[in-house]
Amino acid sequence: MISFDFFSKDKIQAQHSTSDALDMFTSIINDERFGFVRLFERKDLLDKCKETFQKFKNKKHFVHVGIGGSALGTEMLIKGLAKNDFPFTLINNIDPDEMNAQIKKLNLKECVFFFVSKSGGTAETMATLAIITSELIKLGVKENELKEYFVFATDPVKSDLLELGQNLEITCLEIPSDVGGRFSALTPVGLFPALFAGINIDDLYTGAMAYKKELLKKENNSLVDGCNFLYALAQNGVNQTVLMPYSSKLKELSFWFVQLWAESLGKKTNLNGKIIHSGLTPIPAYGATDQHSQMQLFMEGPYDKCLILLEVENFENDFSLASPFAGPAFERLRSKSLSQLIKAEFYGTLKALKESERPFIHMKVSKRDEMHLASMVLYFEALTALMGAYLQINPFDQPGVEAGKIFAYEFLEKTQ
Repeated sequence: MISFDFFSKDKIQAQHSTSDALDMFTSIINDERFGFVRLFERKDLLDKCKETFQKFKNKKHFVHVGIGGSALGTEMLIKGLAKNDFPFTLINNIDPDEMNAQIKKLNLKECVFFFVSKSGGTAETMATLAIITSELIKLGVKENELKEYFVFATDPVKSDLLELGQNLEITCLEIPSDVGGRFSALTPVGLFPALFAGINIDDLYTGAMAYKKELLKKENNSLVDGCNFLYALAQNGVNQTVLMPYSSKLKELSFWFVQLWAESLGKKTNLNGKIIHSGLTPIPAYGATDQHSQMQLFMEGPYDKCLILLEVENFENDFSLASPFAGPAFERLRSKSLSQLIKAEFYGTLKALKESERPFIHMKVSKRDEMHLASMVLYFEALTALMGAYLQINPFDQPGVEAGKIFAYEFLEKTQ
């Protein structure tokens, strides 16, 4: 389903054997606290999303409200796989001017509003919930009618958002307690909006379930190979990871990966409490566009980056480059297609990186569809979890983020 090729000018010394690394990974995914792989056994999550979709399918506009892991995965799925032109608005920040511009464009009574917060108390999401509620009330919507406009996604056990939803009879979709926010793209966080975009959510789970077997292979295991490769490079100062899909439709995959990699691996202390300040810095990019912006740095700048270049082998559409124009540039292109051009630029970049002795991972999928994207999501989640074990840190918490939240509330309380 996904193929990999690894290049480094230096021989890579594996930190762990495949057997040992798989023992580490198996220990993680069998831990009851970390359910991002077991998730795909939960058919009930798919069924509940479909049931809720039937209730709201006549709405004219989908408004997704969330931040960080409550938004990035959804945007990745919609931009990467949407089969129709159903209108979406993503409110993922609390900039008052941007929010005003977004709300002004909406016919609020024709929208379904999807508020996402794993904790159920995310300040930015709760603030937007307050604003949208006030705007609907101005239009004559009563509090007991909000259930006709709102859907919540939150922890099913303990959450202020869950309690509010139960009090107002608002449909609440489950973000499983054992799945962290940045690992939640394939929970109802992404599944429910995906249905409005015509995405086959059953295929998402089928693809992920099939790829789980690849992650556990005892030979030629790309998960272990990738982790050994990136860890060895990091020990030698190559501690920045560029994810660069050659597909505009998969651009958001890079931004989703940024949060996953950064928030999971950037830690002050290891599992023993020793201060280590670990982390691999993610850089988002996409081809061929960033060949004309960041590639100069990647090719000739500091030797501290490994590029993961993602090739989509078959595009759904194509264009002939034949034209009536004269000149060398047009002559070179005349007998070619657009897909051939982007493929040539991809392989040209690989060759140039090799000649410059820059490390890279060539990652290839046959096409951009539900099964392949779900497989890539699971691969990167598994890679992140296993890299956390290699670094001997906890990839499932975010104490640095929590500290900022505490100080923000302290500042807010002092604001007049």
